[in-house]
Amino acid sequence: MLQSFRAKELPKVEEAMLTFIKEHTSNEQLEKSMTYSVKAGGKRIRPLIVLATTVSFKGEVDTDTYHVAAALEMIHTYSLIHDDLPAMDDDDLRRGKPTNHKVFGEALAILAGDGLLTGAFQLLSETSLEPTKQVLLFQLLAKASGTEGMVAGQAGDMAAEKQQVSLKKLMSIHRGKTGALLTFAFIAGGILANQTDYVIEQLRKLGQHIGLAFQIRDDLLDVIGTTEMLGKNVGQDEKSEKSTYPSLLGLAGAKEALQAELTLANQIVEGLEEVEDFESSLFNELITLFEL
Repeated sequence: MLQSFRAKELPKVEEAMLTFIKEHTSNEQLEKSMTYSVKAGGKRIRPLIVLATTVSFKGEVDTDTYHVAAALEMIHTYSLIHDDLPAMDDDDLRRGKPTNHKVFGEALAILAGDGLLTGAFQLLSETSLEPTKQVLLFQLLAKASGTEGMVAGQAGDMAAEKQQVSLKKLMSIHRGKTGALLTFAFIAGGILANQTDYVIEQLRKLGQHIGLAFQIRDDLLDVIGTTEMLGKNVGQDEKSEKSTYPSLLGLAGAKEALQAELTLANQIVEGLEEVEDFESSLFNELITLFEL
């Protein structure tokens, strides 16, 4: 079910991003750089969660829904461009292709990231959502992507290089760096489907568990995965001397931590089955995406 849903709906998110970039970018090279990273692909987990959550609560998926999902993915793509820069993680491969700065140079890569970040909020502003809902999504997306969320997490991640941090600190870093945008995806779907404060709170908790599961899985795959499998260089965490779940807990302990987060996520989904409008099938399949 999720596979067919993804095949049907995600191309519309892709189209929304590419159309926006083409229509609202006046510099040709900047447009090429932004388009390059968007077209590089990826699993599109964040927009998938937005759409799947909306549908699971019987919300309507329309142009505005696609634009909210596209805005979120544009911010995620900007973060990857900047994350790959020499001053950050210094990666030369992303999604099986040379990273943006390897193709277009560092300056244009930085500007492409800037363009995707600011463009995301412009795209969100052009939706026809009810004003109160639109402003709430603005606020939550800015918080999730900024200095209380992803940006703060990335700063903490860089500061933790070449030293061993506690598990509590590591989880705090990743709740921002990885978890914040994933949590927003669930919450946004709930808001678009006009859900209650109770449901939104459950979606927030679900997003936090999925965010940690995503990062633990990513850390594990950096150790046991391959470049061909992941589309990016493996062993980068060890090269950067980062604290990771495998380095703190060992492989077996990290796998146990991953399963613990997924178990908690499944428990929240089970609790949501008591909500009248909720259909759990897409959610159950979503959670399996974060298994090893």
